[in-house]
Amino acid sequence: MAAVVEFEEIVKDYPVDWLGRRQLRAVAGVSFRIEAGEVFGLLGPNRAGKTTLVKILLSLCRPTSGQASRLGRPVAERSTLARVGYVHENQAFPRYLTAAGLLNYYGALSLANPEDIQKRVPLLLEQVGLADRSREPIARFSKGMIQRLSLAQALINDPELLVLDEPNEGLDLTGRQLVRAVIAEQRRRGRTVLLISHMLSEVQEVCDRVAVIVGGQLKFLGSLATLTLADPGSGASRSLEQALQELYQQGPAVEPSQKKKRFFCLRGKS
Repeated sequence: MAAVVEFEEIVKDYPVDWLGRRQLRAVAGVSFRIEAGEVFGLLGPNRAGKTTLVKILLSLCRPTSGQASRLGRPVAERSTLARVGYVHENQAFPRYLTAAGLLNYYGALSLANPEDIQKRVPLLLEQVGLADRSREPIARFSKGMIQRLSLAQALINDPELLVLDEPNEGLDLTGRQLVRAVIAEQRRRGRTVLLISHMLSEVQEVCDRVAVIVGGQLKFLGSLATLTLADPGSGASRSLEQALQELYQQGPAVEPSQKKKRFFCLRGKS
């Protein structure tokens, strides 16, 4: 059976100058799979390459080299995006839309059945605690309310793959419990969740496996029990924070890769 998400030797370089003579390597040969029904955590310090991998997964950028697939098809085939839900940590919604209007808009973009959308909108607004604010413009919403609405938006198409990028950003305790409940429901239904979070307590509570990215390189792939095992011989364990700190110290960020300099002139060759 094909993996829901698969990265094979992904490399991504970004140009540092406008001529492209200097490039920053954000991801350096990363490979891992996420199987159906998994809650998978993607961990790493800031600027580790996590966001770049998510962008490649969501067809927002192309890898410099390597292959990536989404729901069993190459990420270049955008038709599978209709089966994906995505929560961004800093969602930028049209502020003039109402909560209900936004969900109807995103439901139409996902090509979901209009009748199904009409049924799901009130249910989702009730689920995220915004049923009484459904006709208010988003401009009046707090950060936490927008994050709740973002979660509803990600679920409007009943996705097979749910990507959560810092979903607890701006949420109170009740909101964080809501996120955990949504993840638990997705797992119960055999759906797949990719969670990117710095809240280690949330990661420990919900994730089946994790990948740790440091400096654009994959430093660990496996279960949390294996990651927190301090000494395989004694069976002693350590905290997740300690385990991650050790991995984060293993190497600096990937250095910029250098391209061979090329010179051009307007009249003939230099």
